Amino acid sequence: MYLSRVEVDVNNRQKIRDLTHVGAYHSWVEESFPEEIEQNVRSRKLWRLDTLQNKRYLLVVSVAKPDLLKLEKYGVPGTAATKNYDPFLESIQKGKTYRFRAVLNPVYAASEQNGKRGRVYPEVTASQQMEYLERKADTNGFELLPNQYEITERKYVLFRKTGQRPIHLSQVAYEGVLRVKDENVFREALCVGIGRKKAYGFGMMTVIPVR
Repeated sequence: MYLSRVEVDVNNRQKIRDLTHVGAYHSWVEESFPEEIEQNVRSRKLWRLDTLQNKRYLLVVSVAKPDLLKLEKYGVPGTAATKNYDPFLESIQKGKTYRFRAVLNPVYAASEQNGKRGRVYPEVTASQQMEYLERKADTNGFELLPNQYEITERKYVLFRKTGQRPIHLSQVAYEGVLRVKDENVFREALCVGIGRKKAYGFGMMTVIPVR
């Protein structure tokens, strides 16, 4: 696995004029892997936008290395970088604690009378969105430390798809401290993501060890 980053060139309006919705970012990420396009294959990739020291960054987790020049299509020249994620993933152990950041799409499926899964709706309130993270913790190999996690951002982001009506997706950013319960399940969550809409900027969790 690889973890890559590039600074988004937010000051170049001509360069980023296409980045008006999450589908455009998805296309940018996919275009950064030209060999997959040539071979007509598509591996799963996670991506997320972060702001650090007033700079906007695109983060990508992927099975293959991206083409750094392609990754800089909408980025500041010379800021794209990638590193092997495997050594860090292999260092994860049960019982270790980490600070985390995750951007998720909190939803729930309504139940139909026949017992089948019904239509999917967004979790709307902050308390519902917090409960969503708490539900996901156990199934993804970690536990949240009491009173040490929070929602840092709640908003809706635009998604457009050719031939379809534009929609807004609920986006929630969480930060805090967690403890690993099952290292194998947790590694999987870091590699393949948590929840829905992973192709459109949701599902990525990143962690750093608590010293």
